[in-house]
Amino acid sequence: MLSHIPQAAQDADPNISLAKDIIGTCVHCGVCLSRCPTYAVRHEENDSPRGRIFLIKSMYEKGGAPDDKTVEHLDRCLTCLACEAICPSGVEYSKLIAHGREYVERHYRRPLAERVIRGLLVNLLPRPGLFRAALAAGKVARPVRGLFSGTLRAMLDMVPTSPLPHPSPVDRPQVFKAEGQGAGTRRKRVALLNGCVQTVLDTAINEATIRLLQRHGVEVVVARGSGCCGAPAEHMGDEDRALPLVKANIDAWLREADGPDGLDAIIINTSGCGTSVKAYGHALRLDGQWAQKAARVSAMARDISEFMAEIGLNVPKNPHNLRVVYHSACSMQHGQRIVNQPKDLLRAAGFTVLDVPEGYLCCGSAGTYNLLQPEIATTLKERKLRNIRSVKAQVAASGNIGCMTQLAGAVGIPFVHTVELLDWATGGPEPAALAGQALALE
Repeated sequence: MLSHIPQAAQDADPNISLAKDIIGTCVHCGVCLSRCPTYAVRHEENDSPRGRIFLIKSMYEKGGAPDDKTVEHLDRCLTCLACEAICPSGVEYSKLIAHGREYVERHYRRPLAERVIRGLLVNLLPRPGLFRAALAAGKVARPVRGLFSGTLRAMLDMVPTSPLPHPSPVDRPQVFKAEGQGAGTRRKRVALLNGCVQTVLDTAINEATIRLLQRHGVEVVVARGSGCCGAPAEHMGDEDRALPLVKANIDAWLREADGPDGLDAIIINTSGCGTSVKAYGHALRLDGQWAQKAARVSAMARDISEFMAEIGLNVPKNPHNLRVVYHSACSMQHGQRIVNQPKDLLRAAGFTVLDVPEGYLCCGSAGTYNLLQPEIATTLKERKLRNIRSVKAQVAASGNIGCMTQLAGAVGIPFVHTVELLDWATGGPEPAALAGQALALE
């Protein structure tokens, strides 16, 4: 059934016109319900992709400010994109929900407390210095977190109890030469998105990524001016705060790509960021000044596992026959459709790889979701933890810092980034999370 969205609204906003086309491809078959995490938790039609499509359709048809019910159910979407990955009709739900949230933020006035918290998150997360300071303040307040509820309690619960790593020198703008190769003989030259939150919570991931690439004949540049991918603001529909970050990255990477040494790829080791960067071309498709540049960047974006699968992994120097359960982040398997490459690489590195039962279901992290929707996020987290524990692995691995932060403290086994295991197997140091546990892992 095609939507009766007013033509005037479509003419005024091309995103609404696109939404009409996307809505028209949905046949309301309900296949998506079987994969939707919020529907699995709440069993309510409006908390399913099909229900949200109806709500978005109605929102555009009515025009003006959306009602509280519509906003509530759109906010509850994790944007895990499991529905899009399984949809037999090819409904581009990712675009529909993204533009729907942008519409909400432009036309709906949230309660003051929500505005303050969302504004705090969208300003803190992209800025590592401020984020580090906020975590320090949160650590002081954490012992009295029982006095709070909702998002404030969730934010304090997520504050790490162990000391944060010191800022890593690899996260400053610089070039890392390929091992044993000059500029004329290197295999590839890439830019690394070092990110924002990851540079504060787990500096080992970027360090392992750079070592792994250098060891495989790849020169790595951390480009001056690159930083947060824009995803935290994007997830909340805040286009005004997301686009400046997006454009800064595009400028930084294209300066390198168009320079004398060029770029073969842009490497991303946080799958949530990778999904965002690969969508830059769509986000800026209507901007005559930026559309072509954004499309170039999206075309060069590669997850680290995707890139390593393309160039091939060296023969392992330190094979470790450990049972590794691989948790595939939603942004990896559904958003980027990268399913087999990380597992194939781990097997090639000498690990026994185990799948997580119900692996298609989100762990509840989803960017800022575990902070803004803590009740649903906690339910999904506990379900994911049970499934991971059920396979009796020795180590858990993932390609997304958000999932690692959500699960690592409660899963009961070391939880590391996939790239740390690949680095270790091919000549790098043992991951810190495994240090001191060698006897238990043999």
